[in-house]
Amino acid sequence: MSETVHHQKQRGLGHVFAAASYSLGGARRLWGETAFRHELLVYAILNIAYLAIGASFFIFFAGLILFLVLVAMEALNTAVEEIVDRISPEFSVVARHAKDLGSFAVFCLLLANGALFFYALYLAFLAPLPV
Repeated sequence: MSETVHHQKQRGLGHVFAAASYSLGGARRLWGETAFRHELLVYAILNIAYLAIGASFFIFFAGLILFLVLVAMEALNTAVEEIVDRISPEFSVVARHAKDLGSFAVFCLLLANGALFFYALYLAFLAPLPV
């Protein structure tokens, strides 16, 4: 069993810098996930497509919000997977369920991002023109 190391709790500006450091560490860890890099690539492609079809500011803003929620969910899913792998290296039905649920949460957000894209296409090509 590893030793537990207690850190001195930061206060004030030190707390802000410590939190930023932890967040950057999480971002570096997430960059190691192939799925995250694929999601980032698709987000860039979607933005190019939105530019090409003349999407509104609302579409770009909604896309950004959905992407940030997707990134947060991907981070949580990765955290769940790492914790499950650490505490249950052998096969476990409960561990499998935890991983499947995290994956499903990410999938739901991928569907939401896809739905926004198809809505933008609808607005660009199929919506009735204002009279």
